[in-house]
Amino acid sequence: MNEDFRNSIEEQQSETPIIIIERDDEQLPAETVKPDVKPRRRWLWMLGTVLASMLAVALLFGGYKLWRYYYHFGVPVSCSPKENIAKLKTPAKKTTAEIVMTSDSILGVRLNFYELRGLKAEISFQEPDTTDTSVYLYSRCADHNSDGNYNGSLVVGGKEYSSDVSRLGYCGIVDNQMVIGISRFEDVKEYAMEQGGSFFRQFILVSNNVIPPIFQLHGKVERRGLGRMNDKLYYIEAPYPETMYAFADAIREYGFTDAIYITGGDDYSFYRTADGQRHDIGNVEKYPHQKWKGVIPWLVFRKSTGQ
Repeated sequence: MNEDFRNSIEEQQSETPIIIIERDDEQLPAETVKPDVKPRRRWLWMLGTVLASMLAVALLFGGYKLWRYYYHFGVPVSCSPKENIAKLKTPAKKTTAEIVMTSDSILGVRLNFYELRGLKAEISFQEPDTTDTSVYLYSRCADHNSDGNYNGSLVVGGKEYSSDVSRLGYCGIVDNQMVIGISRFEDVKEYAMEQGGSFFRQFILVSNNVIPPIFQLHGKVERRGLGRMNDKLYYIEAPYPETMYAFADAIREYGFTDAIYITGGDDYSFYRTADGQRHDIGNVEKYPHQKWKGVIPWLVFRKSTGQ
């Protein structure tokens, strides 16, 4: 009986669900609020993007400015500095030393052309004497200010007197070779310095058969220039007052590929023919030039070595 009672109690216990209630008297910590860092990161990303864009624009604008400064002159270039240096390295052809003078009127502009044959160019601070039979032609070349400083780069006998690329036309001289060209780069100048040659800069008249859209010199005065046509070099004179535009346009129309300006206007100079006869150019009353004596750089042409 006791055993039956015990079994009955065990059955009841197995059928009755056991409910367990647990209680934690410790207070739960308050909910931790994580700061939202996404807006801050987004702001930094936007700031970095803006700064990167501004830098890219600045670099592009700076590159464009440099490109315009060194390559875009408003006129095409017919001969690069590298090509002109190659010409300076080429031995000059032997030919009779002389100046061949011709005249013509183009677009209503009177021009005198002095073809340079068999001559060696140099720059000197001493004006040639009219009795010096070794001189076949001489002229002004680079300009200078009232303080004696030169406008445009100037090298004489391998020595640099000025470094200034504001004028884009140039003339390089090494041994018996001379070239003219258009560039803001100083490669030809550096080569002339290394070889003990000479170099000067002047305004553009014609570049690759095109004249500049704007000229810095105005008014009507007598004009001079150096030009290249069919790989021959000429000294060019407008004996009557002309504007820069009319002078350059006439030179271009005549067929010159490149030409640079030569200062001097009606300043005195002379040329010599093959027979040794001297012929005056410009105003004889301006000879000799007393003002700025020893400062004016003279472009002098003499008989080439070996002629």
